[in-house]
Amino acid sequence: MSRSSSGIVAGLTAAAVAAVCFLAYQASANVPDTLGKPSKPRTTGSPSGAAGAPAQPKKDPLALPAESGTGERVVYALADRRVWLVDAAEKVTRTFEVMPSTVSPPPGTYAVTSRSGSVTGSDGVRIEHVVRFTSVDNVVIGFSAAVDGTLTTPNPSLKTGGIRMKVGDGNAMWTFATVGAKIVVIP
Repeated sequence: MSRSSSGIVAGLTAAAVAAVCFLAYQASANVPDTLGKPSKPRTTGSPSGAAGAPAQPKKDPLALPAESGTGERVVYALADRRVWLVDAAEKVTRTFEVMPSTVSPPPGTYAVTSRSGSVTGSDGVRIEHVVRFTSVDNVVIGFSAAVDGTLTTPNPSLKTGGIRMKVGDGNAMWTFATVGAKIVVIP
């Protein structure tokens, strides 16, 4: 073999080795992470949870809670810090987050006892669309919106009963919850 032939062969060999290395790299880069690991057996039918129990559907955090009464009502969930306005046809017309006061009402069914368009709250904040429904230890409990639109955590050293909401939510509450309207408080 001539010297020029051996140079060509060496060049072709180097190119072939480079091509094989490139293809090997591409193949390794596209290998699934699960290759070579034990896989979970596939099941047919509906998915199941622990101990063969049916999997629970993921709870919609905005969905009206079960056991929240019937008919037209305002539902206030203490733990969720959320309110639902429910019409007579059991349709949620609005739901929104609230900032609870330092004194909370116990779970139960109440009725709106009084309303005020605009007053100063027991914490000194100007509030509007006040919808009152009970009192606990001489602290009046009700929904309201700060006129300045703030939704701040109440001072824990004060005993207040104002469940605060945003101004737009306060407008909706004011329209919906007239005197005598049902308020359902759930844990």
